[in-house]
Order: sequence, then C-alpha cells, then structure tokens
Amino acid sequence: MKNKAFGLWSAVFLGIGSMVGAGIFVLLGEAGAIAGNLVWISFILGGIIALLSGYSLAKLASAYPSRGGIVEYLVQCYGEGVFSGSVAVLFYLSAIVAIAMVTKTFGTYASMMMTSPSTDYANIFAIGILLTFVAINLAGSTLIAKSENTIVIIKLSIIILFTVVVSFYIHPSYLSIKDAPPVLNIFSSIALTFFAYEGFRVITNTAEDMPDPSKLMMKSMTVAILLVMALYITVTFAVFGNLTLPEIIKAQDYALAEAAKPVFGQIGFTIMAIAALISTSSSINANLYAVTNVTYDMAKNGDLPEVYERNVYNSTEGLIISAVFLIFLILFFDLQEIAAIGSISMLFIHALVHIGHLLKRKHTGASTVLLLLAIVTMFIAIILALQYTSKHIPNVGYYIAIGFVLAFLIEIGLRILTKRIIKKQTF
Repeated sequence: MKNKAFGLWSAVFLGIGSMVGAGIFVLLGEAGAIAGNLVWISFILGGIIALLSGYSLAKLASAYPSRGGIVEYLVQCYGEGVFSGSVAVLFYLSAIVAIAMVTKTFGTYASMMMTSPSTDYANIFAIGILLTFVAINLAGSTLIAKSENTIVIIKLSIIILFTVVVSFYIHPSYLSIKDAPPVLNIFSSIALTFFAYEGFRVITNTAEDMPDPSKLMMKSMTVAILLVMALYITVTFAVFGNLTLPEIIKAQDYALAEAAKPVFGQIGFTIMAIAALISTSSSINANLYAVTNVTYDMAKNGDLPEVYERNVYNSTEGLIISAVFLIFLILFFDLQEIAAIGSISMLFIHALVHIGHLLKRKHTGASTVLLLLAIVTMFIAIILALQYTSKHIPNVGYYIAIGFVLAFLIEIGLRILTKRIIKKQTF
C-alpha cells in the first residue's frame, strides 16, 4: 500500500515553506518602499486574493487529486488541446524563473555574510543550495515532508522571536498615518504582496500523497495562507516600527535583517541573515518538489519530451533537467527582470485556471461567486503588476506577450516531435 507522506500539517508546512521564502525577506522592503507604513493593509489585501485563489485551486485539487497540480487542472478545464498545453509550458517556465529568483536571493544573503561580497560568491552559494535540494528531492516525497517540517519550525521560531522582542522597541511615531504615502500606493503594491503568498499553489501538488484530499486540501490551503498572513502583518509592524521609511528604502533588499540592528546590533543583523538563508532554502525545497511533479505530469500526458518521464531514483529526470535550466539562469541572467516577467505570467496562469474552473464548477462543487471574485481580483493584480513593473522594465507587456508566443511554439514543436496528444487523467 502506498505510503501517504502528507498529512494536514506536513502540507501546511510545505505551503508555509514555499510562501515564506524570498517574500518576507525581499518583497517586504520593496512593497514598503511603495506603500510605506501602510503596507500591512497591502498584505491583508494580498492575502485575501490568495485565499480566493487558494479556494479555487483547493476545490480543483480535491476533484482532481493529481501530482501535476495546475497542469492537470488546465487539461481538465480546457480539454486535450494546444491551448492547455501552451499554458502548461508557460507555467513550467514561470515556475523555473520563480525558483531561480529565490535561489539567487539565497546566494545574495550568503554573499553578504562574506568579508567581500561579490556576484561570484552569490552564484556559487546559489548553485550549492540548489544542488543540495535536488539531492533531497531525488530521495522521495517522504523525506521532503520530513525535512520541510524541520526547516519551517526553525525558520518560524527565529522570525517569531525577532518579532516579539523587536515589538517592545517600536516607535509609535514611525507608524503614524499622517506620515504615510497616498492611499493609492497601497493598491499599487498589492501585486508584490500577493506574490509573497504565491507559493500556496505548491500544496495542490501533494493531493496524490494525501490520505483524504477532499477533507485535507481546503483545510491545509486555508490554514497555511492565514498563518502566513498573520506572520506578514506582525512582522511588518515590527520592521516599520523600528526603521524610518528612508532607512527601509535604502535597505529594501534586506529590510528584515536591517530592522534587527537597532535592538540587537550587528549580531541581530547576522542572525536574521541566517534566518533568510533558512527561509529561502525552505522555499527552494518546497518549490522543487512541485516542479518535479509538474514535469513528471507534463511528460506523462505528452507535454514534454520523453526524457522527463524516465525515473531517477524515486523522482523524475525532469528534476535534473530543471536544475540545469536553473543553473543557466543563475549564471547568465539578470533575475530581477526575468522574475518580474515570470511573476506576471504566473498571475495570468492563475486567472486562466479560475476561468476554466467556472466550466467545471458543478463537478467541483465550487461557489460561482467566489470563483468570479478570484478571477476579478487576479486581473486587478495583473493590471497593478504591469503598472508597477513597466516603470522598471520598458515594454514589459511586449516581453510577456513574447513569452506566451514562445510557449505556444514550444508546445507545437513538441507535439510534432513526440507525436503525442495530451490526455486527461481519469478520476
């Protein structure tokens, strides 16, 4: 009998590990630079959007408990055609970019702890942690669940201890509404705060490894998102109550570590930097598990070459190929640009999944109202993301369009080369 590796808390920890990665350590500062000390409202709004999106995905995961997650939902909702295959390829590429961003973040924090930080050190550390978790993922999902529990407990303990202690030193004047930026800035930062939650989708990939996904999936999704929302809000108050807005903008890439300095000094900065390393490690671990399953499912249903289908130990060769792509991105690309494009592409994918879910709502038992709310909020997030990133990356909309076209061409090419048609799983 197959061992079901993921119970409620294993799935919750996997989701937390995926969400609380680069989000709290990088996006907190970037979102705060826009929304100022009102960024906590942005985290609430981003969390609500994540809950709506998570509701849709949890319903789909319960009805279609597949290791392929979003890929399987696309095929179930849109049929066995080129459209679903193209979006699946785009999803895979976007997921790879997202993991590369988190891996690069790990390398950056690790490099900061060196006497002479450099890009070369950052790349070495990034590739080192990537290869470590490739080995863990090759060992199978049970080990992933066990390692994730340990990592998340250590990470949360450090962050919670930091938040509790630093909260006693908050300067109320730093949180004054009269010094806050315009209210419109809150909405302009929602795309960033939603992206800090985006890892919740990883939970759906555990459906086949759950003993009873119809009961556990929705509960796991909701608990994970709510816990992370509470964490983000409390950490936001702790950080913005100890640093002025100019200080946060100056240290926006490492604001959480910087906020430890006023209370703990340099040792506090070092401890929080270590927490960042643990946190990003956890995110890499969780997301590699999901991408491994995505590539497996895409290969099984005909979306990727057969090389992805052959097993290596207890996982798939797709994991190794994905690692090669990640190393290439780490070494040769500016991840700030491609991560922005990848994150917006992911928002589009979420929206398309929710639209497709409307067609299957009778089968999944999902609420039409909640699905429509998920769709509307996702498109709002897309518009805000495009507005924000277009200020930093010229013609970002054209780059995203090129990405869609490229995914379509890859899908057509793979169908011609492999002579296969995507087939739905039977449930």
